[in-house]
Order: sequence, then C-alpha cells, then structure tokens
Amino acid sequence: MMRLNSIRTVSNMALPKFIITMDGYLRLGMVNQHKDLLVGDDQCIGGGYYQFDWASNRLLLDRASYDFGRPRWHLLDTLKVPASYRGLRIVYIYDDNFHEDYIVSDELKIEYYE
Repeated sequence: MMRLNSIRTVSNMALPKFIITMDGYLRLGMVNQHKDLLVGDDQCIGGGYYQFDWASNRLLLDRASYDFGRPRWHLLDTLKVPASYRGLRIVYIYDDNFHEDYIVSDELKIEYYE
C-alpha cells in the first residue's frame, strides 16, 4: 500500500518544464504536465525541460515534451521570452549525439514580454 501512494505522489510532481507556441511564445514553469503551460487557444509546437546555468548566464532547454515532442524551432522567426529572463543566453541541448546544441539566442530574433 505504501508503494502505491509513493508512485502516485511522484506522478503528480511539478517539474521545470517549457513549451513554445505557434505564436512564438516561450512559456516555462514548475508544472505537472506541459499542457498546464498552455493559455487560451495556444497551439504548442514542442517543449521540454529547463534549468538555469547562472555561472554562464544561460537558460538551458533540453529533452522533449511527452505530449508535444521536441521544439520545432524552424517554424519560428521570433521567440517571445518573458522579460524576467532578459539577458540570458538561451540554448537548446539536443543531447542525441547527432545534433549540435541549438543556440536559440543566435538563431532567432528575441522579443521580451511582460
């Protein structure tokens, strides 16, 4: 019985997740599921997990959303980032031994929103 409760608790654990929307918004937060980051009629074009590398002043994005897959960066020209992350270099790490890291800050125009 203890084991079932432990499994249920783990599955409901909020983790640092992000999504990108077709409108170019980067949304991130501590949520249970990536879909919890959707607002209104957002169309998600991928997501994953994030962490901050404060020593290098970077926002590191990696992995893939179970529901939405890897971010499809090629569909965007501009990424709209929350203003509180202004100045951070944004990097997506594929970590698949095939792709090089995608330096989002260099490849896309970055706009900040409140």
